[in-house]
Amino acid sequence: MIEYIASLLHFCTIALTVGINSVSVGIGEGLTSRAALKAIDKQPSAKNDIARVAILGTALIETSAIMGVTIAFFLLLGSHDITQSVPANIAEVGIALSICLSGFIIGLASSLPAQEACMSIARQPFFADKILRFMLITQSIIQTPIIFGFIIALLIRSQAIHAQTLAQSFMLIAAGLCIGLGSIGPAIGLALFAKNACRGLGINRKAYPQLMSFTFISQAIIETPIIFALTISLMFIFYGTTPTLFASLTWIAAAFCMGIGTLGPGIASGKTAAAAVHQIALQPKYYSNISKVSMFAQGLIDTCAIYSFLIAFFLILLT
Repeated sequence: MIEYIASLLHFCTIALTVGINSVSVGIGEGLTSRAALKAIDKQPSAKNDIARVAILGTALIETSAIMGVTIAFFLLLGSHDITQSVPANIAEVGIALSICLSGFIIGLASSLPAQEACMSIARQPFFADKILRFMLITQSIIQTPIIFGFIIALLIRSQAIHAQTLAQSFMLIAAGLCIGLGSIGPAIGLALFAKNACRGLGINRKAYPQLMSFTFISQAIIETPIIFALTISLMFIFYGTTPTLFASLTWIAAAFCMGIGTLGPGIASGKTAAAAVHQIALQPKYYSNISKVSMFAQGLIDTCAIYSFLIAFFLILLT
């Protein structure tokens, strides 16, 4: 009976990595298309530029679905060996967590800058090329969490086939849970910032140099918490010795600690930077003061993620 349940987990993981990511990507692409139609209705003369932005934007939104399909193919290639150990199949739950949690959020979140870029071109039709370039940069950075999730999923897959105990299975599940949960806050924060940054170009195209430089700095700060989550996930995967069952359960608690610990800092840092980028668009001459205040506030916000990282780190070492 246990073998049948483990096999079911294997095939459910395959289905979920494609299905959940496809749902969010489909919604995100639909919202972008709707925004493009509204923008064309507002500024028909810019229909070609708006359509180009919408098409390229939806192509980047598709990243989550592509990652999910790729992982599903890797898992399908191993489906013929259904006699693999029960712990190996159970460990694949970590793959679903790493890809589905991050992919679902990013499929929706990465549509926000694409929607706003369409509306900005409707307001600034002669500035379409730079708005497009700006959107592509911000959207590309938003994909960072799903890329990390994809890397962890591949590592879990490579380690799962060697799992022989439930403790090893739970260790790999903890790795997927950590990066999956850890992606949510930073992804939302990055999207909120990117949306307001693209809107800022529509408000004041002369602020483009200031907005561009501020974007690179702020998005790097916003995604800092997910670096901590990635580090903890890698510690789970490359832990040198076989853990006890108690230790592996404690590590799941550590994964929750690190993953949830990035939620508040990621969103709060994104909202802080979004407010700052809006003010920079309105008053670019005050760029220096606004950016300094924003980065200082974001640095303080990220200390919460550092606390979570420290607690998760000691939970791993002391068990």
